[in-house]
Amino acid sequence: MSVLVYIEHADGSVKKTSLEAVSYAKALSDKLGAGEVIAVALGSIAQEELAKAGHAGAAKVMHVNDEKLNAGIIQAHAEAVAQVYRKVGAGTLVLAKSSLGDAVAARLAVKLDAALVSNVVELPETGSGYKVKRSIYTGKAFAETSVNKDHKILAVKKNAVDLKTDGAAAAVETVALDINADNFATKIISTDKATGEVLLPEADIVVSGGRGMKGPENWGLIEDLAKELGAATGCSKPVSDIGWRPHHEHVGQTGVKVAPTLYIAVGISGAIQHLAGVNSSKCIVVINKDAEAPFFKAADYGIVGDAFEVLPKLTEAVKALK
Repeated sequence: MSVLVYIEHADGSVKKTSLEAVSYAKALSDKLGAGEVIAVALGSIAQEELAKAGHAGAAKVMHVNDEKLNAGIIQAHAEAVAQVYRKVGAGTLVLAKSSLGDAVAARLAVKLDAALVSNVVELPETGSGYKVKRSIYTGKAFAETSVNKDHKILAVKKNAVDLKTDGAAAAVETVALDINADNFATKIISTDKATGEVLLPEADIVVSGGRGMKGPENWGLIEDLAKELGAATGCSKPVSDIGWRPHHEHVGQTGVKVAPTLYIAVGISGAIQHLAGVNSSKCIVVINKDAEAPFFKAADYGIVGDAFEVLPKLTEAVKALK
């Protein structure tokens, strides 16, 4: 049986997390001796973007080129993926764990009578059964889940697997399905998107500021460093609560959970709810003048110093490296 991968995109660009899911599916297929890896993409996406799935490990891309699917209506996406899953005779569906992916995966588990495992961090062990390792308790522990269903859905955690880029370009097949997004109960009336050069949920580098920045008028120091690093900007919950920064920049358990390669926290003490939203980051750098700040215990690197002195020097050092 083949392995199907659900591809997400933003404004026509395939998300990096989805390409990671393709690489995971390829490794899974190789390990289990399964059939080819097939990606399914919904909505308006350029051919060169779809080709990236091939570089990540897919042999073919099934493209449902219907602009009505661009809005991301969950029921429509679930029905489209279910139809393609049955069409290609897949046995496993792989996708990236995300807000959209979670909602689509839950519906597909019912439609396909499949077992769903979320937050997957490793390939399954099949020596005695089918066991999948997943992250739990906001990354503080791991659980081993036994899967007994014939059909399986695996939602892969961001940055849990290495993205492969050495594959050949995938063949793209346009598929027409009997789906009308207008027929579903959910209707998207309007969309208010966050703006910025780099969006927080997809960012590979994030620079966040806390109350140690002393006011919104000083946020230029955060933005200058982020610009030089090609990073997204974030903030702690108290900063968004008092209106220094918009709520969509709030990083934490009750805000946006991030898993970048590099997370830089400036003037953030390190409350538990904030740590829960960033502890999947590969590398955490903390800048704080309080040497006893709890965040230092979770940091890979720490700088004890005044942010108003450290940030300009750090920005200039990045400029010099570039």
